Amino acid sequence: MEITLVPLLLPEIQRQFDLSVGNLAWVFNAYGLAVAVGVLLGGLCGDLFNTRKIFGYGVVFFAAGSLVVAAAESFEVLIIGRALQGFGGGIFSPLVPLLLTRASPEKPGRMLIVWGSIAGYVAAFAPLFYGGFLGEHGWNLAFVLTAIIAFFAFVILNRTQTADELAPDSNPKADYLALFQARDLWVTFVYVFCTYGSITYYLFRLPVWLSSNEVTAASVGLVLSIVWLTFSGFSTLLRNMVDKPHVRMIMLAAPFLIAAGFPLSYFNENLFLLVLSSFLVGSGLACSNAPSTQLILRFAPKGMSAISTSLDITFARLGGIATVAILAETEFAYATPAIFLACMIAACCALVACRGLANGP
Repeated sequence: MEITLVPLLLPEIQRQFDLSVGNLAWVFNAYGLAVAVGVLLGGLCGDLFNTRKIFGYGVVFFAAGSLVVAAAESFEVLIIGRALQGFGGGIFSPLVPLLLTRASPEKPGRMLIVWGSIAGYVAAFAPLFYGGFLGEHGWNLAFVLTAIIAFFAFVILNRTQTADELAPDSNPKADYLALFQARDLWVTFVYVFCTYGSITYYLFRLPVWLSSNEVTAASVGLVLSIVWLTFSGFSTLLRNMVDKPHVRMIMLAAPFLIAAGFPLSYFNENLFLLVLSSFLVGSGLACSNAPSTQLILRFAPKGMSAISTSLDITFARLGGIATVAILAETEFAYATPAIFLACMIAACCALVACRGLANGP
């Protein structure tokens, strides 16, 4: 919900606080920067301590940050709240794929992609719900709703008894040198950096472009929902393919789909091309999401799964931060070749990583 609702709310936030596009980029990026810090702490603690408790701490920080954002009356408080949100989200985010794959070790790719598709359906309907029912009540209400949902997640977490996968004293000793020497792991991180950077820029810039053409919040929400519905639908279709050799083809398809969809967003007055653009980018997101996480868990050194998934999220967020920061105020004619270049680098990384997968045990 945070990922899909915030881009929809950016035009309203920009008007209320009278922000430039550059300042608006900081509202967007403050979350991502804090996530990049939080995931490292969450991943490290997830390998050392009780995973469920660490997850709970992250949820508390996330809910508190959401309430700070909702109550913000200045740009500075808004940034503080977004950073607190991101720090909490960063703590719990890397633990989700770790817990899921440990629950289903025989079909890790299927488990990841089913989780992704369910999350995608929620993400898709969140902007539709807000644009159709809550848009007239102000952007603050969306963050209050996010905090309430986080609170219920915390309650469910504490009422559910789960067996932690490993006791802290039985965890294998982390070998950080092996982490830095895992070439295929870092190649996959670069792939994540480039693909998620391109997708994040698309999600940031598209609502601003549409809003400048006086498109209503409900219509912007519909366009964003198409991205996430496509992501969920493709994830569902791919669920039986990601644990087989098809993972190579799927991972390689992602950058080409993103590169094909991005330039079509320029024709935002043409509904068909705009929907096609959203469809292609959503498909690219589905093709890059679970396969890259699966490869990262495959290439991670023993006893360093949580820190590896943390770095996965860190590179995804840093890719988004860098792309948005560099291209936030760039003309479309210059942004397009930059996105193409990022996608071509991602395609090369996919080829290298999949070769490493084929040569692995």
